[in-house]
Amino acid sequence: MKKTGKGDYHAVSLSGGKDSTAMLLMMIEKGMPVDGVFWADTGMEFPEMYRHIGKVDAYLFRERGLHIHVLRHPRGFEWLMFDEPKQKKSAVERRIRDGVPLCGNGWPGIRVRWCTGQLKTHLITKEVNRLKGEYDAVSYVGIAYDEQERCKGERYPLVEWQVTEEQALRYCYGKGFDWGGLYEIYHRCSCWCCPFQRIDELRKLRKHHPELWGRMLEMDARALGQFGETPLGMFRKGWTVGALDERFEAEEQGRKFCRHRKKESGAEEPALLFCTETGIPGADAANQESEGFYE
Repeated sequence: MKKTGKGDYHAVSLSGGKDSTAMLLMMIEKGMPVDGVFWADTGMEFPEMYRHIGKVDAYLFRERGLHIHVLRHPRGFEWLMFDEPKQKKSAVERRIRDGVPLCGNGWPGIRVRWCTGQLKTHLITKEVNRLKGEYDAVSYVGIAYDEQERCKGERYPLVEWQVTEEQALRYCYGKGFDWGGLYEIYHRCSCWCCPFQRIDELRKLRKHHPELWGRMLEMDARALGQFGETPLGMFRKGWTVGALDERFEAEEQGRKFCRHRKKESGAEEPALLFCTETGIPGADAANQESEGFYE
């Protein structure tokens, strides 16, 4: 909806998950003003999420005569991962020094989550800032009451109404929005290729979405071929998607699976990273847990 003048504009940021969906549905139910709903499509969402967004869009149009504004990076996830040329002088010099290719960002890392920045937050923030320049715009963000420490200055209706994550999900289910069962399988419904998923989420991805797991294996092979066993080429510290695939296969078959680090200079044997015989991660377990890689 295009508005003229310096009037009010009520912009809703939609992630597609349970909290932002519940916020939008509740705002509509309570008769609150909604002038625009903005969703950033990373291109790596679950098929069920795309169907969910279509269902929300149909509901929004039926209730308010609006369609969701879909924001996309002009090149997309895989271009950023493999092909984006590095132009900053310091980045180019560092890559030349380290023998790393000058194109691509590799797998997202705990310190450099380029995916979230370039495919989500930057797009939404740019649009919201544009609206704030043209209107007296208010931005609504779907953060639940039990995560209110994440609030940073916008409007957070679920926090104001003390709606928790569990209550938000139940509300959406009651309205007929079930994400095709995604929340019955996964704890969160973010990008299916996210390296920051818990180990059990990855195990479930392989089982319930084998076609997506197959794409991850292809991306994994390409990343290793381009960047080698560097932080950019490794899916997780000490783990490739291929190694995880071997581990999950061994688990299914009841076979022992051990994963070792590279043998360090001067060491008699390579250090143990993980072994299914004990089920206990190796020496860097604490570091993995600090990065969200839980059993």
